[in-house]
Amino acid sequence: MTQTRLLIGGAAGLGMAVAVIATAWLAYSSSRSDAAVSAAPGALPQVVVSKPLVREVDSRLGFLGQLSAVERVELRAQVGGTLTGIYFKDGDIVREGDLLFTIDPRPYEIRLAQANAALERGTAQLALAGRELYRAQALQRTAYGTEQNVDRRTADQRDAQATVDDAKAQIRDAQFDLEHCRITAPFTGRIGTHLVSVGNLIAGSRAATSPTTLLATLVSLDPIYLDFDMSESDFLTFSRDRAHRKEALADKVEIALSDETRFDRQGTLDFMDNALDRSSGTIHARATVPNPDLLLTPGEFARVRVLIGAPVQALLVPDTAVLPDQSEHIVMTVAPNGTVVPKRVELGDLRGSLRVIRSGLTPDDRVIIEGIPHAAPGARVAPQEGAIREAAGAQG
Repeated sequence: MTQTRLLIGGAAGLGMAVAVIATAWLAYSSSRSDAAVSAAPGALPQVVVSKPLVREVDSRLGFLGQLSAVERVELRAQVGGTLTGIYFKDGDIVREGDLLFTIDPRPYEIRLAQANAALERGTAQLALAGRELYRAQALQRTAYGTEQNVDRRTADQRDAQATVDDAKAQIRDAQFDLEHCRITAPFTGRIGTHLVSVGNLIAGSRAATSPTTLLATLVSLDPIYLDFDMSESDFLTFSRDRAHRKEALADKVEIALSDETRFDRQGTLDFMDNALDRSSGTIHARATVPNPDLLLTPGEFARVRVLIGAPVQALLVPDTAVLPDQSEHIVMTVAPNGTVVPKRVELGDLRGSLRVIRSGLTPDDRVIIEGIPHAAPGARVAPQEGAIREAAGAQG
């Protein structure tokens, strides 16, 4: 009995010792883990930085313009009649002199025949009046004729001459009408859809008692106009630059369509309006653009750049690195101690994917080009050196 009590007491003591040791070990492990955690600093957000690109860029003004035809004509008939033929497909490129429409010529052929007959009749009357005048003058010289008879024959001759002249005019008039039964293209361009079908009776502009019939429209394509408006400040910049260069208005411009990234097309600025629009504060300008491939179409929008001044050194950063700040713009930079510092900048135009910075940055600033969402002003970051890639068109 006593031995059993001793065994039970020893087991109980051993269990208590094991429990004490386990508790001490857990407390020790927990304290080491907490110490390790408190000793490790928090991970800083990663950003990629680069110095701005330094490049020579030319000064330029950019505008949005719209293309328009140099020549545009509404095709209307000068003579009326039945439309007998259409000789083009809607939307075709037609050449100057191409036949487009025909009108029934038979009524005008009849008029021409009548005018020719009137001329023959008048010519015969003129010949007869001339012979009778000659005989009257001969009789007057031999005292068998009177002066009154000579005057009458002279008047008859002049009347016959007027009849001949009138017949010749009627012939020219009939020939004019007959020629205009064939409507041809006045210049090379693209024709629209036909607005009248064969068999319709159309009204012409000559002696028409009703409005003339519009048959189709035709626009020229090469060259083509690009119309755009300059603000007052841009106009002043342009005018001062032109005054310094002392050149004519024929300034070169660069053009790109809405789906083009490079300004490969060239044009000539050949018109500037004589006054600013008082309601909009802009002045209208126009450039003439060669269009040999006929790709440019009236009504399309295009971007235009007007070069001003000599090339100057400028800083360029990715356009994605420029952030709007109400009415201004900022660029995030990293100070030597790793702190994010925002800098307000004045923007220039876009060169490919790079933005020209007019002021606010220095060539030594480290601009954040990646990881901008993690860069809060005043926060510390872990910067990694990167490089600004100069995309195609940055110099164009």
